[in-house]
Amino acid sequence: MAAPRDTEPRDTAPRDTEPRDTAPRDTAPRHRTRQRLAALAVATTAVTLSLSSPSLAAMAPYSDGLLTTSGPRVVLASTARAAPTTATASTAPATSTTPTTSARAAGVDRLGGAYMGWSAHQDKPVAAPSRAIRAAATQTPGIDVASHQGNVDWAYWWGQGKKFAYAKATEGTYYTNPYFAQQYNGSYNIGMIRGAYHFARPDTTSGATQANYFVDHGGGWSGDGKTLPGALDIEYNPYGATCYGLSQSAMVSWIRSFTNQYKARTGRDAVIYTTTDWWTQCTGNNASFGSTNPLWIARYASTPGTLPAGWGTRTIWQYTSSPLDQNYFNGAYDRLQALANG
Repeated sequence: MAAPRDTEPRDTAPRDTEPRDTAPRDTAPRHRTRQRLAALAVATTAVTLSLSSPSLAAMAPYSDGLLTTSGPRVVLASTARAAPTTATASTAPATSTTPTTSARAAGVDRLGGAYMGWSAHQDKPVAAPSRAIRAAATQTPGIDVASHQGNVDWAYWWGQGKKFAYAKATEGTYYTNPYFAQQYNGSYNIGMIRGAYHFARPDTTSGATQANYFVDHGGGWSGDGKTLPGALDIEYNPYGATCYGLSQSAMVSWIRSFTNQYKARTGRDAVIYTTTDWWTQCTGNNASFGSTNPLWIARYASTPGTLPAGWGTRTIWQYTSSPLDQNYFNGAYDRLQALANG
């Protein structure tokens, strides 16, 4: 009787192999894991598309007012909406498409959302320009706007004495301001002298390419006495490295490429908007543009301060962002008209 007891443990193949014969139970977790990974990949792709496609999240119009956004918004591709007036012929750049933390704090919450003086909007309010500055020469007041302002009440600002306005038209070669028509034409219709500006992206395409994009999407010029030459907004990068990854000499070449092409297309020298700090850091304080391109200096203070090399005087001074960007043209209204006339 001992033999059966001794052989019984060895005759237990069904029990020994049973744990190995549980494929349905073992593979089910792996199957569910593969499903989860596949779903995660789809979601990641959707988010990536929404951030990189200019016809989706990057191009959707701002519906809130100046600097009232609640933070960065990630929109899935399936729910994003395109602005009806947004150009879609070009694709967004492959790199530096996400605003930096400081840019988001200033309201630049998506690709295409940059605007003049965005970095200075984090500063505390400053005193109005000093009486000495205003008395030294007649100053003509104006404003500049972008998609953050939406549809502007031009009758109100005309009533506040503003005589000129610039509106953002384009950024890089992937964005057009969905409110540009209302802003550009509205200021003109109320009686202001108007102009358009381009937010530069030297890290994406050449200066000449962006100048063409700007002119083709609202940045041209006409000798009607009420259209100012287009402006190049060249300043701190809201999407990455301050100088867009370019050396000082490369930056000068990029700006030269833009201004040369803009003049070739329009016959006018583009206005250059910048800050002395950025210009010094990123161009080496290059002095070669001062004899051709009017200077639009940004400094939120009671005086314009030291100007970049090459410019003996400013043409426009952006002195505050409260309640929106406000500027002084350095001269009487007839001199502003002369700039428009060329």
